[in-house]
Amino acid sequence: MAGRSELILASASPRRLALLNQIGIEPDHLVPAHVDETPERGELPRKLAQRLADLKAETAQRKAQQAGYGREALVLGADTVVAVGRRILPKTETMQEASECLALLSGRAHRVFTGITLLSPSGQKRQRLVETRVRFKRLGPKEIEAYLASAEWRGKAGGYAIQGLASAFVVKLVGSYSSVVGLPLNETAALLVGEGYPLHFAWLNQSTNASV
Repeated sequence: MAGRSELILASASPRRLALLNQIGIEPDHLVPAHVDETPERGELPRKLAQRLADLKAETAQRKAQQAGYGREALVLGADTVVAVGRRILPKTETMQEASECLALLSGRAHRVFTGITLLSPSGQKRQRLVETRVRFKRLGPKEIEAYLASAEWRGKAGGYAIQGLASAFVVKLVGSYSSVVGLPLNETAALLVGEGYPLHFAWLNQSTNASV
């Protein structure tokens, strides 16, 4: 699309890339932003999600510019936080962490917060925070054991991937499914269109190509 701003995705997450592709967006650059995700003392889950989205976008923008590109690019950052009440669950890296998360989520509701940040070439920052409520069925020991064996939990906020095997655990979801996967598509599209990104032009091109 000639004349549009480039788009940098501040992530190496295949889930976020696949979600963007789902609405016809192919980022020009993927710039992983490895940041310290440790919550600050007393930090609430929703504040953490937005702060980390900001930090990831700013880090990716700085890395791209230091590498000699991206000065005229839009930069999109996102972060997802799973919480039970005020308790922030980790992005699980060990089986013990994942087991503790699943035991805590079993038979109860929790909240998933995804913050998104879009930085424009002019220096403007656009933000959205999306909250989704999810309820799990009561999980038996064999179900938890089987899920742990799948290793699908590794690196996932709250120790599960809703787009995978853990979809069988979900009794109810109120809010944005794509946000729980990692990127709320409605809000992301709105931010991009608000900055002049020609999202719907890409859809028209796809429609034209499909009819040929």
